[in-house]
Amino acid sequence: MPNKIVCVVGMAGAGKSVVSDELVKSGFAFFRFGQITLDMVKEKNLEVNEANERKIREGLRKKYGMGAFAVLNIPKIDELIKKSNVVGDGLYSWSEYKILKERYGDAMYVVAVYTPPTLRYSRLKNRSVENDQNQRFRNFTEEEAKARDYAEIENLEKGGPIVMADFTIVNTGTIDEVKKKTREILSQILKSS
Repeated sequence: MPNKIVCVVGMAGAGKSVVSDELVKSGFAFFRFGQITLDMVKEKNLEVNEANERKIREGLRKKYGMGAFAVLNIPKIDELIKKSNVVGDGLYSWSEYKILKERYGDAMYVVAVYTPPTLRYSRLKNRSVENDQNQRFRNFTEEEAKARDYAEIENLEKGGPIVMADFTIVNTGTIDEVKKKTREILSQILKSS
């Protein structure tokens, strides 16, 4: 049975990293679609904040098209999938979805994590993890989170992959509940051929 790629989608603060980390515990190799953005912000010696990240994200999409983060991550995915199942945290655009679906076909699954905006904003205000060197768990003010939501929906085609997901986790409870739902989905994915 060929290895699988699971792309985790959702808005900031929905719980994508919790789902991704649970898959990593099950032996999946990990990559984060947006790590390219953070790496470029740091390379340019810019402050890591939503405004600078948005400039980089949107600049990459102007240069490479709306499928930029799929195209730029394919070499990494191809290497990882040779050795194991793979989880990609943070698939964004409809174009990225189509590029990856065309390349990986039935080996690709999308898991959407949905949390209502007010709950996400509340979580994002207080979110941080010590030693978070890749800045996966940055906190945002409510205004920053709303601005990011609007920019991602309006400029980055983010809704498409969420509505086309193979599985959806509604994350309004505890972290343990999300982990349990993730394991249930993983069981279904691994049963499929």
